Amino acid sequence: VIMSGYGTIEKAVEAMKLGAFDFLPKPCGPDHVLLVVRKALERRRMRAENRYLREHLKEEYRMVPSEDPGMKKIMELAGQVAQSTTTVLISGESGTGKQLLARAIHAMSGRRDKPFVQVNCTTLSEQLLESDLFGHEKGAFTGAHQPKKGRVELADGGTLFLDEIGDLSPLIQAKLLHFLERGEFERVGGMKVWKVDARVLAATNRKLETEVKEGRFREDLFFRLNVVNFILPPLRERPGDIPLLADHFLKKFSSQMGRHIPVFSPEWKDAMRKYAWPGNIRELENAVERAVVLSSGQEIASDLLPPQLLQESGGGIEPGLPLDEAIRRFKRQYIRKILDSTEWNQSKASGILGIQRTYLSKLIHDLALK
Repeated sequence: VIMSGYGTIEKAVEAMKLGAFDFLPKPCGPDHVLLVVRKALERRRMRAENRYLREHLKEEYRMVPSEDPGMKKIMELAGQVAQSTTTVLISGESGTGKQLLARAIHAMSGRRDKPFVQVNCTTLSEQLLESDLFGHEKGAFTGAHQPKKGRVELADGGTLFLDEIGDLSPLIQAKLLHFLERGEFERVGGMKVWKVDARVLAATNRKLETEVKEGRFREDLFFRLNVVNFILPPLRERPGDIPLLADHFLKKFSSQMGRHIPVFSPEWKDAMRKYAWPGNIRELENAVERAVVLSSGQEIASDLLPPQLLQESGGGIEPGLPLDEAIRRFKRQYIRKILDSTEWNQSKASGILGIQRTYLSKLIHDLALK
């Protein structure tokens, strides 16, 4: 804060350009000085808080280091792709970290200081999603009392992340394709053409090639999105990462709850290693959070395992079982994992298993999977 007896507009402007918070000409009463100092301190506090929140978000959405060669290759390629404005499609089962990868690409890009705007394409009806994405003008529909910017506009200069893009309706697919090709759109109920510069990243747990063949997804939109495609492997295919991720979540939740960081018991580690994690990283994270919440000692014991892990660890195929029972147990565990990974979509699960859907229904009944 600059105070001077030679206060002129020119000097005040120069001082502000050089970074002064305010310029006070003499004479200046103590109450005025006190008010300005309070405002300066408040601004400093808010800046420090914003820095903390930005760093916290970076940590929250940081990709955990991986020992898996496939994931290392993905992260290496992501670093290269981040420097471009190329559209990226991220595929993989639910819970494999698609959003984390999208945020990592944004954080490594030249747009890192601009908005990262996320849209979940499954949570809204067609009309609401169209308005949420592209905005609307006043009177566009019942309840549209004021014009509203959509998320595409809010992402101007930054990154627009479309999660579960395979669920878009044909109408939204057409509008999105136009935006991707021309960088322009119209708000709902409007005629004005808006142009923005937003880099688009998309994610899906569906096989879009199949959706295209079956007529549910536009082929031209698929090719426009699929310039670079990352396919994230499920956690069961990268078992070496399970201890790394578990330790990361253990430290994260212990820190958040202000607790001493406990250790996993041998039984916990053994169960983590044997379990196939149909919910992938998200399920592992939830399991560790639950354990930290319920733990009271220095060790996370086996009695804090989630029910599904307890059932799995207690129902394994141990030596000495008759062959028929061992086969039955294997079938039951494996089919359940596939069903969980497809959210019990029997058509998808039967395709993965390579059997008829009717036969899968019979197995579900015979093995008492429900």
